[in-house]
Amino acid sequence: MTDVTAAKATRNMIFLVLVASLGYFVDIYDLLVFSIVRISSLKDLGLNEQQITDKGQFIISVQMFGLLLGGIMWGIIGDKLGRIKVLFGSILLYSIANFANGLVHDVNTYAIVRFIAGIGLAGELGAGITLVSETLSKENRGYGTMMVAVIGLFGATAAYAVAKFGWRNAYFVGGGLGILLLLLRIGTFESGMFKNEKNSGAAKGNIRILLTNWTRFKKYLFCILIGAPLWYVIGVLISFSDKFGIALGAKTLIKPGDGIFYSYIGIAVGDVVAGLLAQFTKSRKLTMATFLLLSLVSVHFYLSSKGITPEKFAMLSFFMGCTVGYWATFVTIASEQFGTNIRSTVTTTVPNFVRGLLIPIIMVFNLFKAHYGDITAGYIMMGLLTIISLFSLSQLKETFGKDLDYVEIS
Repeated sequence: MTDVTAAKATRNMIFLVLVASLGYFVDIYDLLVFSIVRISSLKDLGLNEQQITDKGQFIISVQMFGLLLGGIMWGIIGDKLGRIKVLFGSILLYSIANFANGLVHDVNTYAIVRFIAGIGLAGELGAGITLVSETLSKENRGYGTMMVAVIGLFGATAAYAVAKFGWRNAYFVGGGLGILLLLLRIGTFESGMFKNEKNSGAAKGNIRILLTNWTRFKKYLFCILIGAPLWYVIGVLISFSDKFGIALGAKTLIKPGDGIFYSYIGIAVGDVVAGLLAQFTKSRKLTMATFLLLSLVSVHFYLSSKGITPEKFAMLSFFMGCTVGYWATFVTIASEQFGTNIRSTVTTTVPNFVRGLLIPIIMVFNLFKAHYGDITAGYIMMGLLTIISLFSLSQLKETFGKDLDYVEIS
């Protein structure tokens, strides 16, 4: 390879990582904007305090269900037609949904549009991580996926900042960012492994390959379960911090939007530390285990903070965010576990199934809450999810530095 060719290849890889990162930025913006504007938007639609909680849980559950369906759809498309098709199609769908969200005037329409947005959101991260993992060298792909997560996670801080100018404007801006990214993606190149795999004769994007082989299915299930505590922390403990604040005796409203803002700064920091730790130890499993245990500690500090103040909540949100900053590491582990012909399906569905786990997590949390109250229920759920995640992690093989150029035989 000549110096000119090598330089061009390097520029292409940098551009690819940048485009995937910005895609995740817009993805996170749209994914969390509802949690940030939940109270203000539902209050503006005429709901009372209890309805804001109940309908808020309903809308976020509907959005997560859309993510579940979208994860399957985009994952299969990514394996059958290419990773680039997903990057274009998913962002177009959720950009349109964002514009529509800024125009809603009732709860049911709000929920329907968030469902459509959820379908669109489901494709971004999996396609981006798959493309980066298959394009960068096995020694450097950890750095690439780390950068995707770090840049992407600041989408939450952008959503927090824009939401100050009104919840409808927050959705309009999200739609505009998606369209701009769509234009930027013109010229993005396809994964070389996907192109080579076209001639392998292996079944592509066939989800039955995962479901009909018990060993493969268990591995897939364990990949999902290792990420469950993260979305519990964000989707319950922080997104409904106004209720936890009351249970802890806060004298001032504890705003979920503030928690989202600070926790995602923490997650970005945590993702850098997790990425570097994995590169240093050459072990993604050790990194995940360390962060899972630290997240248990951070949640304890949060749930034991009697008389919590907004200032203390901000610090604890940042701390909890740091300790669940293993998102990129977790998704990379899933991507590295399976062959090229179903890698997009796995890498796209796994994070969305984790997000979708929020639906049963909220249901089980509410059952515990009815018997023991918010705080005790918070402890029980975090303990159970951490035990499940650590066990699941122990059942997976270490994949750091693994060659990804292979296919799964059905």
